[in-house]
Amino acid sequence: MGDPPSRKYGLLQDLVLLAVSLGSMWYIAQSIVSSLPTAGDPDKEQHEQARIKAAANLRRLDRRSNDSDSDDDTDDRDIGGLDDIIEELKESVIYPLTMPHLYAHSSSLLAAPSGVLLYGPPGCGKTMLAKALAHESGACFINLHISTLTEKWYGDSNKLVRAVFSLARKLQPTIVFIDEIDSILGQRRSGEHEASGMVKAEFMTLWDGLTSASETGLPSQIMILGATNRIQDIDEAILRRMPKKFPVSLPSKPQRLRILQLLLKDTKIEEDNFDMDYLTRVMAGMSGSDIKESCRDAAMAPIREYIREQRQRGIAMTGVKPDAVRGIRTADFFGTKGGQIITSNHAKVQRDSKKRPTKKSRDQDSSDEYEDTEDNEPLVEPQD
Repeated sequence: MGDPPSRKYGLLQDLVLLAVSLGSMWYIAQSIVSSLPTAGDPDKEQHEQARIKAAANLRRLDRRSNDSDSDDDTDDRDIGGLDDIIEELKESVIYPLTMPHLYAHSSSLLAAPSGVLLYGPPGCGKTMLAKALAHESGACFINLHISTLTEKWYGDSNKLVRAVFSLARKLQPTIVFIDEIDSILGQRRSGEHEASGMVKAEFMTLWDGLTSASETGLPSQIMILGATNRIQDIDEAILRRMPKKFPVSLPSKPQRLRILQLLLKDTKIEEDNFDMDYLTRVMAGMSGSDIKESCRDAAMAPIREYIREQRQRGIAMTGVKPDAVRGIRTADFFGTKGGQIITSNHAKVQRDSKKRPTKKSRDQDSSDEYEDTEDNEPLVEPQD
């Protein structure tokens, strides 16, 4: 009989050695197997990075709408003079797009249009109106740039167009906004490059597919919103797919008054030397963007005047005291070098009236002293 403790110790030693051997073999086999895909796919690392990036994009797209960038929180209260267009867009476009169940029960004719076009002169608020619609509707807003659809490889632009529509379907209700749509979907010509024509054909084919019902039986909640100042350059087939067309023209006198009130609501004004009605008249023919720049130039005039006074006195400019700066005056809107040119209208009104009316004189005589320039040719001088 041998020593039992020695046999047990030897058996335990053999088991440990066997376990170590099996573990080593499993580790070696695992290393060999894991290296095989790398040999077959030299771009494995790039694919893994793409997978991680795609997962991050999916998490970003899954965020709630109230987590969006605050810079795009533009609503209809920030737009002056377009109340009629905003109300019409809400009733005929936004409500059917975001609440299709209220319109689909009676007739398919009540569905939201698949395309809406905003057209008019530059600087009249078309892009701002589009952002306000996206904010008010709560829909996902895809701002489609021409660079997004431009690729150097033949056929890749078509794939990008299809990807945009696929993304819009996953995120609906969705508004796909194309600013300067004439540059992307302009008129097709015989001498046009083949790739450009294929992109337009792909876009229109997928656009037609938006009219089909979704899996729930309701119409697709996707709308193409375009903006342009050259409606004559858009292809006729594109215009047919945009049945709703809203002109955003130069602001009228009441619209200019509303724009001025919005722009100057937080600005210090010298009441005795400021005539709002006079400014609305001399700004005839100016766009909303031009009016904003004029207000910016006028708001800078008191600051420049204060700085010049301090420099003449030899006082160090450690900071501007708001109480020491005067409010803006009507005269601050004229004669600024490099600013908006409204001097011609100013001169015409001065010729039509011997003196500029004050609030007191307007209260005494409610008649219109000035010639209404609404129906006349704009008097704003073109800038170089």
